[in-house]
Amino acid sequence: MEPNTPLLKVDKVGIRFGGLKAVSDLNVELKQGELVGLIGPNGAGKTTFFNLLTGVYVPTEGTVSLSGQRLNGLAPHRITRKGISRTFQNIRLFNELSVLDNVKVAYHSLAKHSMLSSILRLPSYFSGEKEMEEKAIEFLKIFNLEGFIHEKAKNLPYGQQRRLEIARALAANPKLLLLDEPAAGMNPHETHELMELIAMIRERFSLTVLLIEHDMQLVMGVCERIYVLDHGQLIAEGTPEEIRNNPKVIEAYLGEEVS
Repeated sequence: MEPNTPLLKVDKVGIRFGGLKAVSDLNVELKQGELVGLIGPNGAGKTTFFNLLTGVYVPTEGTVSLSGQRLNGLAPHRITRKGISRTFQNIRLFNELSVLDNVKVAYHSLAKHSMLSSILRLPSYFSGEKEMEEKAIEFLKIFNLEGFIHEKAKNLPYGQQRRLEIARALAANPKLLLLDEPAAGMNPHETHELMELIAMIRERFSLTVLLIEHDMQLVMGVCERIYVLDHGQLIAEGTPEEIRNNPKVIEAYLGEEVS
């Protein structure tokens, strides 16, 4: 990647579902290490945009590039390997699996041993499994989840489930982490802890983070830049200060200036 190449470049991207244009002419750039917010009213196209970035949907126009490499048309698992991981608005864990196994699932996508060695239970399979388990345990310690290693994911408190989902996304070793409303359903104390967690993982893992969130205190508190989406189109981009005072944003979404 050239020194001035953005990590993520979204160039005039749009998608149609039949005759409906869900998003249109989106231009977004993220630099390495940025923490950027994406806000807008319900139905603005935010999650659709995440689905375009991760290969769930294929753009009908425009291009999506990561580190200068075009992603259009790649399957979601290949985009994960390229370096994009995400969480979901509604938590998607393997509820019947243990906390440890939920993280190991992410490591399996990067496993070095072959399918044949797994089937035949060759030494390379066992050494690979041991290495993944050790990495997963170390990872869970970072998120203060080591005390729940053998607990089923469904039995975790809500805030811990959110932490586990983020841990699993990070275990895939992404360059870009997409967080889809991570504070949804959280109380103020949990939201404050989440703000600290997002800041910590961005710093510790040298990540670029793109965050969809309705909690304006969280967005204004952690994001360096913010994009605003309304009816599938970008209506503003700027610093938190610029966004909270932007008349178009206030009219379309905020309703009043955010303190």
